[in-house]
Amino acid sequence: MKLKTLHEAKKSPVAETGFDGDIEKLTIENNNFRKVLYTTHNTQLVLMTLKVGEDIGEEVHKDGSQFFRFEEGQGVVKIGEKEVNVKDGSAVIVPQGMLHNVSNTGSSPLKLYALYSPPQHDDGVVDKNKP
Repeated sequence: MKLKTLHEAKKSPVAETGFDGDIEKLTIENNNFRKVLYTTHNTQLVLMTLKVGEDIGEEVHKDGSQFFRFEEGQGVVKIGEKEVNVKDGSAVIVPQGMLHNVSNTGSSPLKLYALYSPPQHDDGVVDKNKP
């Protein structure tokens, strides 16, 4: 669910103390399409798993940028007309206002986490499958 305004972002219970965790382990263990792990007023940490052949769907964030870090699998990130092959260890930043998509092109799940600035989802949201 997309937030209507930045001020509607609900802070995580740990937002006052910051996030602390093994992000690689948490990302690899996640089997949900989307799991919002941590949200502050300005930033949001989201775990994602794309099934074989699945993508996130083309989208544009008009109010902020997005960072992706890939921990398992293989895929392609499309930013505008540019396509970038990604795998374990790859990182991609999507600038504000750019049409983009992430696709799993491998033979196993694509495991990644994303940082949104500002937050794009309500805190605590878990989507087992792509909505």
